[in-house]
Amino acid sequence: MSRSQAVARHLPFLRRYARALTGSQDSGDAYVTAVLEALLEDPGNLPEDEDPRVGLYRTFTKIWNSVPVNGVTDTAGEQLPAEVRLSRLTPLPRQAFLLISLEGFTEDEAARVLDVDVPALRKMLDEAGQELAGEIATDVLIIEDEPLIAMDIEGLVERLGHNVLGVARTHKEALKLGSGKRPGLILADIQLADGSSGLDAVNDLLQSFNVPVIFITAYPERFLTGERPEPAFLIPKPYQPATVSAVISQALFFERKAQRPQARASA
Repeated sequence: MSRSQAVARHLPFLRRYARALTGSQDSGDAYVTAVLEALLEDPGNLPEDEDPRVGLYRTFTKIWNSVPVNGVTDTAGEQLPAEVRLSRLTPLPRQAFLLISLEGFTEDEAARVLDVDVPALRKMLDEAGQELAGEIATDVLIIEDEPLIAMDIEGLVERLGHNVLGVARTHKEALKLGSGKRPGLILADIQLADGSSGLDAVNDLLQSFNVPVIFITAYPERFLTGERPEPAFLIPKPYQPATVSAVISQALFFERKAQRPQARASA
């Protein structure tokens, strides 16, 4: 397999990681584009003797962490204030947590990606765990048609300290539960029992209120092409409990951060 083929193989998952860090498809994909441009400009960013996956994420990390130095612009091309740029950055502990829990890197690989040693990485993971433990609990709506998976997710969500409002198996059930109880987070399968789409059910709910959404799918690469509006948060089937924990915490992190300016404005 050529280096370019190896990079292409890992791109959907780099998009997933980038979207988890930034909280949106547009921002995440913009960083991935910057990575590809950097690799085209200097192939030495992906050494022949390095695992292409590690090298790809390592190049992404260099670009991501250079933002305070190089500046960042919004989608309109306008320079953002320094305090906004800094508030958009994700700390190294959160990057370490996502590399291990979401992307499945070993400690050695994640340390290489972040350009630190393993003891430093472990310290970051401890800091991330403390931060995530302080997340505010919320009410969760689960949209999942497979009973065993629904039970598993429900138990995991409750162990994380959240309250499950209910489990919906169809589009109709999702609208009834979501409209009646107003969740703080939605976990949704994409293909439901009645043949409808979880995407459609969520879009209908979001017409009435805003809430972070995490989609669960056996085919995440279909929603990580960058060719159309896509979910910012995806969990692949089969999933690991640590992955669900990481993505839930990340989604709530961005939701909480988005609410802070509103709270200050109304104070």
